[in-house]
Amino acid sequence: HNMTLSRNHFPAHFRWGSATSSYQIEGAADTDGKGKSIWDTFSHTPGKVKGGDTGDVACDHYHLWEQDLNLMQDLGLNSYRFSISWPRVLPAGKGTVNAKGLEFYDRLVDGLLQRGLDPFVTLYHWDLPQALQDTGGWVNRETAFHFADYAAVVSERLGDRVKHWITHNEPFCTAMLGHLYGAHAPGIRDLKAALQTLHHVYLSHGLAVPVLRQNSAQDAQVGITLSLHPVYPFTDQPEDLEAARRHDGFRNRWYLDPLYGRGYPQDTWERYGASVPDVQEGDLQTISAELDFLGVNYYFREVVQHAPGEGLFDVREVHLDGVERTYFDWEVFPEGLTALLTRVHEEYQPKKLFITENGATYQDEMVGGVVQDEDRRRFFERHLQASLDVLKKGIPLEGYFAWSLLDNFEWAEGYDKRFGLVHVDFQTLTRTLKRSGEWYRDFLRVPVVP
Repeated sequence: HNMTLSRNHFPAHFRWGSATSSYQIEGAADTDGKGKSIWDTFSHTPGKVKGGDTGDVACDHYHLWEQDLNLMQDLGLNSYRFSISWPRVLPAGKGTVNAKGLEFYDRLVDGLLQRGLDPFVTLYHWDLPQALQDTGGWVNRETAFHFADYAAVVSERLGDRVKHWITHNEPFCTAMLGHLYGAHAPGIRDLKAALQTLHHVYLSHGLAVPVLRQNSAQDAQVGITLSLHPVYPFTDQPEDLEAARRHDGFRNRWYLDPLYGRGYPQDTWERYGASVPDVQEGDLQTISAELDFLGVNYYFREVVQHAPGEGLFDVREVHLDGVERTYFDWEVFPEGLTALLTRVHEEYQPKKLFITENGATYQDEMVGGVVQDEDRRRFFERHLQASLDVLKKGIPLEGYFAWSLLDNFEWAEGYDKRFGLVHVDFQTLTRTLKRSGEWYRDFLRVPVVP
């Protein structure tokens, strides 16, 4: 490959990683005392997941974790972002700790450190204990306090070694995909419930931040990961510009503003009308707890036009013709990453930024033991170039995590959509590095010039 892009264009301290999440890779759904999560329930509900797939076995990372850590080491990664399964640690979501569950993550962290990999630990990547869902889930304010207790349990055990904590992954998905569109667990369709969920997720984040700091080393850092999408107007007509602004409130500002002490954006709040969340005295102050970094997951941009009467925001997303797309039908638009991080830096000034997820699905085929995923390789190369453009502007971007290490359970898409640098045969669980993985490895193997 033409390696015009070099690792040495990036700072020597830059974090190079891959990312995964517990329900998507671990399997061992009811092994060693693990409780049920809302995804166990949802995936076993007929019609919810493509092909009737579940995460019961997934990549069986729970048993094959050493093999997976060796893969990361061979790739030349220096960091790994993974999530902890709340019901594996606290089967009922609160109360009694499951020792074997906590021991699994204890071993995982030690195994990473032994291989020179820094653990970036996400506490919540969507697998809420079903026992808490049974008492209202995230719509119930109590869940925020249970989350803080869970954060305490995990950080008391791992805080001596974990230097990077992420409270939540993509609160937009927890709230909107899980509670407005019903496409994700728990499968609710109710705007008020979605907005109340988001508020309680944010409250739980704010409550957990000081707990994580207290239980970790002095130099530990705490952040949150948001899925953000740069929003582009379809035309430069005033009504489309205005539509883009409204959609940006729905997609981005509603999530960024409260974290950075601005409360919920007023224009969006008014649009939500009677569905706005119940916010108690002091909540917004708790939510805006100081962050050490912001994680951004970037996949694609959204292009919108003014469409009177469509949804609450009078906005329609435009499906552009003649653009490159992934198997997920997402537009490939690396420039959007540069634009997005520039905007976040200018408007919110997070101390540090990490690209905590970036990746693509293609219809991978294994031929003669090889996956020739040239499209994915080019996707990564172009997005790393966009990341470099961010750094050249003096923006404090500190790392890049490819989504994902392994092909895995892709939520409502089941096993149909593959994101991995590593191909997984879901019949035999055999791992095979794809060409994109080989490219990433070769990119990272360049001797670092300090």
